Amino acid sequence: MPTDRPVALTINGRKETASFPAHRTLLEALRALGHFEVKCGCEKGDCGACAVLLDGVAVDSCLTLAWMAEGHEITTVSGLGSIDAMHPLQKAFADAGAAQCGYCTPGLIVAAKSMIDRNPNPSEEEIRYALSGNLCRCTGYVKVVEAVREAAAVMQARGDGK
Repeated sequence: MPTDRPVALTINGRKETASFPAHRTLLEALRALGHFEVKCGCEKGDCGACAVLLDGVAVDSCLTLAWMAEGHEITTVSGLGSIDAMHPLQKAFADAGAAQCGYCTPGLIVAAKSMIDRNPNPSEEEIRYALSGNLCRCTGYVKVVEAVREAAAVMQARGDGK
């Protein structure tokens, strides 16, 4: 009896298929498929470094089984923008110096994106709450919160959520 099963995932708008054991997490599957922008932090759902958007909602990919993501849209931080066309959150993090070591940055950005999509004009308290599942050991969060507020303002002014 085979232990692997084919899993078809839509990642950043692109369909990718591979075979994985049923117990393989989405984090493991993403990294096996070359999506190293998704960081492996604690593997317990405590740090948020592995956060991705699953149908627009931030989830810890280390707690989600790969097969559970079939039929859903997975967006990593790379799916939000590129070096040539940065998403307002990516640009704001860079401009504000919100990333120190950068390890937590992908998870922070996707968590912020999920929050801004639901609440386009968040207060500082709402931003801090939305990011409370993301552990950052370097920044102290001050510049992170500033970057999220700036990006939210840009996204609201553009009115397109992108």
